[in-house]
Amino acid sequence: MDSLDEVGAPMQAQTEGRREANLALLLRTLRARGPLSRAQLATGSGLSKATVAPLLADLERRGLTERAGTTTTQGRPGQLVQLRPGAVCGIGLDVHPGHLGATVTDLTGEVHLRRQTSCDTSAPEHALDRLADLTRRALEDVPKADWAGVTVAIPGRADRATGTATADRLRWRDVAVVDGLAARTGLPIGRVDLDNEANLAVRAEHDSDPVDDLVYLTGDHGVAAGVIANGALVRGADNRAGEVGHMVLDPLGSTSCACGRRGCWETQVGLDAFLHACAPRHDQVHNPELAPGERMTILRTRAERGDARTLDALHRTAAALASGLSILATLLNPRKIVLGGYFAALQDWLVAPQRHGRTLVSASTLGFAAGGRGAALAALRRVLDDPTVVPVKAPKAGGSHEGASA
Repeated sequence: MDSLDEVGAPMQAQTEGRREANLALLLRTLRARGPLSRAQLATGSGLSKATVAPLLADLERRGLTERAGTTTTQGRPGQLVQLRPGAVCGIGLDVHPGHLGATVTDLTGEVHLRRQTSCDTSAPEHALDRLADLTRRALEDVPKADWAGVTVAIPGRADRATGTATADRLRWRDVAVVDGLAARTGLPIGRVDLDNEANLAVRAEHDSDPVDDLVYLTGDHGVAAGVIANGALVRGADNRAGEVGHMVLDPLGSTSCACGRRGCWETQVGLDAFLHACAPRHDQVHNPELAPGERMTILRTRAERGDARTLDALHRTAAALASGLSILATLLNPRKIVLGGYFAALQDWLVAPQRHGRTLVSASTLGFAAGGRGAALAALRRVLDDPTVVPVKAPKAGGSHEGASA
């Protein structure tokens, strides 16, 4: 009898693991293709109809799915199932020099909240205080959701193993982001994570357009690339892949980069360099109280009116951008390069002129919020990987379910 118990325990664990994997498979299939009927889910997931039925019942009890009308297949009506909007949400926090942002996204990809605030991000403890405030406000503003967690997008090196961040542009060195945010919000530390902004942004772009060989280029104070090759995110041996802003394209350049070298691509096409080329220091486009999007609106208006200095800065930046993109297109051979941040905001001058062989170059539709959007989606992976972390809801009178914390 003892030997049966010893064998039975791992067998039960294997069965439970397989069930969790199948639940995750159905959830991801619905996210990618839903709404679907039971038969369509079986076909799309590769599971049998007999396997799908109890799994769907489980997902519905957890409040993750709901019925969505009927469809007719081969003359027979079928009940459609879809992800329940707002059932589970993830919070993405993005950090930029002078500004912080918060994005709330649910499993369907719908954005429920986007908020920005100015902040002295050069003081890490102050920035963490403000990030905690943004998190608490998000929890209050979307009260009926289960919460998968929080992910912070860092414009620099994010050490996910230690939960720390180093970012030259922020003047951060080994800042304990995960521990600090968990302590300030009371969230379990297992629900707080961080990652490089470009990596998160390229995931957000891939989520909306699943091109398996894709490069996303940030257009911000720092210039970095998120790279997806053959459907997988490229992190590099030391988790530093994508720091393309520090390619030295002008060895004799006179401008110092934040990394300490001269001639980096970032000194030619980074947001600081572009704003400096557009206007003198006292101009309103240098006002740190203005969000990047507001500054771009001012510059777009000037360009459309034919302002000579603005147009000259745009033309020179487009040329420098083309030089670096040519290297990326040749080296990585992506199907598509997506330009984000201020590149996308001024796409008529910076994106439209770009042609690089068979590589399509396009503007991101996510703007400066791409990293935050990707961070919110990353927070949801906890539920997408294992839907059982969301508890079964206690039925209310009439068969409906109460919300609960994931």
